[in-house]
Amino acid sequence: MQMELALKQSRRSARVIGIISSAHFFSHFYMLLLPPLFPLLRDVYGVGFTELGLAITVYSFTTALTQAPVGFLVDRYGARAILIGGLVLESLAFVLIGVIPEYAALLGLMVLAGLGNAVFHPADYSILNASVDSERMGRAFSIHTFAGQLGNAVAPITMIFLMTLTDWRTGLIICGLCGGAVALVILFNSEVIRDTKPSESEQAKNHSSGSRRGLNLLFSFPILCGVLFFVGISMFGHGINTFSVSTLTEIYDAPLTEVGFVLTAYLFAAPVGVLLGGWVADRVKRHDAVAAACFLIMAACLFAVAALSMTLFAISLLFAIAGLFGGMVAPSRDMMIRSVTPPGEMGKVFGFVSTGFNIGGIVAPPVFGYILDHADPRSVFWTVGAIAIVTVATVLYTGRQGRREVALQQG
Repeated sequence: MQMELALKQSRRSARVIGIISSAHFFSHFYMLLLPPLFPLLRDVYGVGFTELGLAITVYSFTTALTQAPVGFLVDRYGARAILIGGLVLESLAFVLIGVIPEYAALLGLMVLAGLGNAVFHPADYSILNASVDSERMGRAFSIHTFAGQLGNAVAPITMIFLMTLTDWRTGLIICGLCGGAVALVILFNSEVIRDTKPSESEQAKNHSSGSRRGLNLLFSFPILCGVLFFVGISMFGHGINTFSVSTLTEIYDAPLTEVGFVLTAYLFAAPVGVLLGGWVADRVKRHDAVAAACFLIMAACLFAVAALSMTLFAISLLFAIAGLFGGMVAPSRDMMIRSVTPPGEMGKVFGFVSTGFNIGGIVAPPVFGYILDHADPRSVFWTVGAIAIVTVATVLYTGRQGRREVALQQG
């Protein structure tokens, strides 16, 4: 009987992980749907690349501003309806971008898409935390992250493929409708999703243990360290994803086609690391030690690239190692944030700390661009490695505070 219950729970957890990861796939998929179309959209809208870049900025700023408030709504009203509504909203926005080829409409619809995108992190992590057994949580987080990275990788290829079959407007409409279809799948499977609101007994326990709520919780030092943790991850990623090709081209004067393989090694290794990191996260207690070790290895790889002259093949190997351990960080990162979050507060906390990604995305490009314009190109890699080292401090503090919270709850 006990084995039958365990098997039933395992199947239920798998369904939850599958449908929530599908939603996360489309969150990242929609982020990179428009950039491959920029050369075409410049003529369609009669604007320059600066104006098209502004549309992406509008999307990111909207998500950054609304993620934490959405987290409060998730904790108060539950995550299921908010997740479905957000996916429908973002899907609808991209359908309408295909229907209305006007630049003013593009800006307005990117605000709408950014608002829809704001629901995924607070709602997804709340649902996974409430619906999946603790012993499977690391793997659940890793599959969720893997699905998002897969969405990033698939989006440009998908748009290019659809444009060989039809025009860009129809391609966007098809992609938008696919997201709406996934929203229907979540709706029809919503019975497996547990509500994320804490029970009365949990609320009483949180009150008696002195857990800080609301804004006091978000601006507590452990949570702010979590934000800095996400900022560090984001800046490291932008340094590699956005500027490594340009930096290596400046250093080695190599063709873009050859240098591009170096970044490809990093991008393909990262999702493998995410899945491996989920397996590790379910088998260790010191998630901060795992994440800190990963950051130190990543820093060592970047410092080696900065300090030594080597072949592009050797650099590709170092980038692959950095990508593998960069991916491994993600599940341990999520487990640490979970450990410092009181029950019933998951939505607002993950919504708040995830703004660190947006902050890193705003700060990193001009910083690395300035370095590349005004300093030795190798300074980009020295800076990326230094960011990894500095991030270790936020990792270790967050992990220590998480163990203290667990001890208080058990006491």
